[in-house]
Amino acid sequence: MATYSIAQAKDHLSKLIDEALAGEDVTITRHGKPVAELRPARATGAGRLSPELIDRIAATAKTLPPLGESGADIVRRMRDEYP
Repeated sequence: MATYSIAQAKDHLSKLIDEALAGEDVTITRHGKPVAELRPARATGAGRLSPELIDRIAATAKTLPPLGESGADIVRRMRDEYP
């Protein structure tokens, strides 16, 4: 893990970004204490969920107890009960 002071980070920001993009952990310190970490930004998938996340959601949903009625019926009941 590479560690740099704030002054070093200001002088070599491009280099630190390249290190982070290469997968190296980059920590920036102030007075010897870690205050920030650099890592590549996550690519956004235009609102699409990753297949791994979809699988995790589906697995979690299977562990939940059944509702006993359809989602549409629940929404209708809630709508009708609202004053």
